This record gives sequence, C-alpha cells and structure tokens, in this order.
Amino acid sequence: MKRTTHIININSVEEVPTLERIRLIPREQKMKLVFEKEVQNQRKTIGQNLKKELVGFLIGIHTIEPEINIAKLITDKEIEDHQVFFEQCAKDYRQLSEELLYKLVNKLKLKLNKDFPMETFNELKQDERQMGKLENWRYFVHGFHCGFKNEKTGQAIEVPLVFGQEFGDLDPYFFSKFIKSTPKYKPLPISIFEDYDDGKRINEKMLSLGKFERISSNVGNHYGIVVTDRQKVAIKSYLELEKMYEEQNKQIEKPKFDFWKFMRLKK
Repeated sequence: MKRTTHIININSVEEVPTLERIRLIPREQKMKLVFEKEVQNQRKTIGQNLKKELVGFLIGIHTIEPEINIAKLITDKEIEDHQVFFEQCAKDYRQLSEELLYKLVNKLKLKLNKDFPMETFNELKQDERQMGKLENWRYFVHGFHCGFKNEKTGQAIEVPLVFGQEFGDLDPYFFSKFIKSTPKYKPLPISIFEDYDDGKRINEKMLSLGKFERISSNVGNHYGIVVTDRQKVAIKSYLELEKMYEEQNKQIEKPKFDFWKFMRLKK
C-alpha cells in the first residue's frame, strides 16, 4: 500500500493545522505543510513544537525546501494486535540468517570464529570475496553485517556478525526491509511505511510485551534485540574476548632466551 500526500500551503501561523486535526490523519496519508515567504522564518520553531507534542508521529523539517512533512507511525495497538505475526517474522529472520551464514562459510571454506564472527568476515573485506553469489542470493559484507538479497524473490536480510552465534539481531530498518520483502508475508496484515521509525516502534512495543529481549554484543556499548522464544546462545563480551586472545597469545609465544639459565645448564 502506498501513501498519498495532502499538501497544505501555509501563509500565516493561524493556517497551521491544530494538533487535534493532525492526530486524525490516517497512516496511509502524509501531510505536507508548505510555508510561504511570509512565515518561512517560523517554520523551524513550529516544526520543533510539533515534534515535542506529537508522540507517535514522524515530523520531518526539510533542511532546504520550506516544508514540514508529517506522518503517523504504526501505533501500539496495531503492533499489539499483530504481535504473533511480528514474533514469527523475528523467528524466521533468525532461522534464515543462520542458514545463509553457514552456507556462505562452507562455500568460501572459512574457519569461522564462533565467538566473534566479525573477525572471520573482516578478512573478506580485503579482497574480491567481499561480495558474490550464493545459490540465488547475492551477498555483500559491510559494517557489522553480511547482507543477502534473493535475485528471484527480492527478499533481503542482513545477518549480524557481532553477537557470537546469535544471528537474529533485529535492527529496526533491516527488520522492516525483511518483512516487506518476504513473499510469504504478502499481503502484509499491517502496513509498514517508515522502515526505520516504524521498525523502531515495533521493537520497542514487542520488548514491552516480553516477545523480544535485549542482548549484549561482542562490541562495547552495543546491544541487539532478538525474539525471546528461542534457543539461547552465550555471547562473549569485548572484555571476555580480549582476555581470551591474551591467553591464546601467551600460549603461542616462545619463551625468551635466558642466557644465564643456558650457561647454568651447560655447567
């Protein structure tokens, strides 16, 4: 479903729609306020006030054009009414992520660091293996993820690499993209218009319902969100990984040559 846009030209402050009127706009419609010269200098102040007052709305104050774009985000009730659907999407995301990642590991004959997959996949960024094809999927290693897109169906998924063997982290933007591109979900039981902002609200509400939960990452000051009903896996923290690597290095380091000890053994 596509959104329509309702344009309102603003010649005076009095023509700015009331909060009550804005709250009544359906999610299927955007409201665009176009400010004429007489009131352009008040646009930012009005926009900031709308952001403060309109919880659950996306307020976009254009940096160049004299306009403010307003869109209603997915509501708590809509998410709660479709919590079973979103929970299943999260389970499907986790299952497909794990499946694709291990298929790629096998194809490229990688020795996966199961505690910190990012270390293994960072090697691919140094050569032509950073992107390629796996069956019907195109893959691309970037940032903290390895992205996959099915060339036949258009389904897209981003596999996280910084949560040990937990591959079900639900980045709001990537989760929305996955839901909207998965053929078996169509037609969607509930529309997602704003990939990041709707995705963020879905995650937050599902957390409050206990259907999703937060997890720590291999990277400091970074966390993820996964479906609660899953087989849990241990995730090593940055400090644990650091300690583990230090111990490994000690084991492989050769002892320093001790001349005086050598001389004593010779006596």
